[in-house]
Amino acid sequence: MSIQTVNPNTNKIVKSFEEMTEKAVDAKVAKAHLAYTNWKETSYQQRADLLHKVAKLMRIKKSELAKTITLEMGKLLSEAEGEIDLSADIIDYYADNAEGFLADKVLDPEYGEAIIRNSPIGVLLGVMPWNFPYYQVARFAAPNIMVGNTILLKHASIVPQCAAAIEKLFEEAEAPEGLYTNLFITGKHASALVSDIRIKGVSLTGSEEAGASIAMEAGKHLKKVVLELGGNDVFIILEDADMEKTVEWAVVGRMNNNGQCCVASKRFIAVEAIADEFIQKFKDKLSKMKVGDPMDPATDLGPLSSEAAAVHLADQVKRSVDEGAKVLLGGKRADREGAFMEPTILTDLKPSIAAYHEELFGPVASFYVVKDDQAAIDLANDSNFGLGGSVFTQDIQRGRRIADQIDTGMVFINHPTWTQADLPFGGTKHSGFGRELSELGIQEFVNKKLIRVSGLNDPF
Repeated sequence: MSIQTVNPNTNKIVKSFEEMTEKAVDAKVAKAHLAYTNWKETSYQQRADLLHKVAKLMRIKKSELAKTITLEMGKLLSEAEGEIDLSADIIDYYADNAEGFLADKVLDPEYGEAIIRNSPIGVLLGVMPWNFPYYQVARFAAPNIMVGNTILLKHASIVPQCAAAIEKLFEEAEAPEGLYTNLFITGKHASALVSDIRIKGVSLTGSEEAGASIAMEAGKHLKKVVLELGGNDVFIILEDADMEKTVEWAVVGRMNNNGQCCVASKRFIAVEAIADEFIQKFKDKLSKMKVGDPMDPATDLGPLSSEAAAVHLADQVKRSVDEGAKVLLGGKRADREGAFMEPTILTDLKPSIAAYHEELFGPVASFYVVKDDQAAIDLANDSNFGLGGSVFTQDIQRGRRIADQIDTGMVFINHPTWTQADLPFGGTKHSGFGRELSELGIQEFVNKKLIRVSGLNDPF
């Protein structure tokens, strides 16, 4: 059974789901297409009213929804509740702002009149990951529903109850049938679905491999695609950084969501002058983290999302050590049942070592020491990924100069890479392309139609 809830705190199966048949999926696609023909004719106010209902229901059911997140993928319960709040905020943000974002743009041609009108394009397929089961969906579905598109959603196979709950929220908000549809299918079948002529665009958040597969199918069938893939974000510490606050943010940046964020701080780069001080304080804080049940408020670090994820991460660490890396802290699976990994710090990483290049998706930090700003920039850019990054310094102009030279989609000064509704989110290189959130996030799946009015005697 490929679609099932397995509690990563115990590695025990909780519930299994049958994959939809091809006939059932086809019927769902047909309903989404039919819903589009009606939904595209609704007003922005009608669309906003529906999304506000969904956001309100999400907040009312926050405790229940958050517990399902924690059960299925191991997020600390307090963080799961925070995810529900963030998701509702994103939904409300687009309900409130979409009409302004999508307003006609008046042009000033030499002759006649012209506008650019933003129009919906049809049924969209979203392929979403397990690490933020509600947030990832909210930032894709909300703007596109406001555009007038309809949504088919293939969620990660390890969070099926979250997937079903999101669809249920739309049903309870009295959304038209087919506006938002959950598909219980595998990734292989999702890639095959891209060829369906009724589907006009695809958005995927996930691994490089999944992104390449979806992009290949989308390209073959000439469909727009948005990809948000992996990251290997840097966290640069300069000699004038406020050390106490910087270390606090370093722990949050690396260990939030049990270390399983695409924008988690993964590579810690310190200039020589303060490297020893930073790493000692960082190590001390990580060593005191309580590993345990994510439902327990006293727990600091929960399990990885699955046993397979924990095995993979432990193997990455072992291979890196075999190739010459040193373990400064942790380095092993935690001594308890479940998909746990100790808080870990790796040092002495060189380009020949696996962890230098690979994304470590869990509570493992890589630590580097550099001579100066330029060396930090060069190391930051020596990566196939380009999602986000951070620079910690009290000299904001210096931080801006460094940020300008880091080849990523996002750089935060004095804060780990993070997200909010009104800030654009996305990367470069192998981290994908396209943007989500903010005004940019609503512009991806629209037809920017030129409407031109000419005089009969205007020149050709």
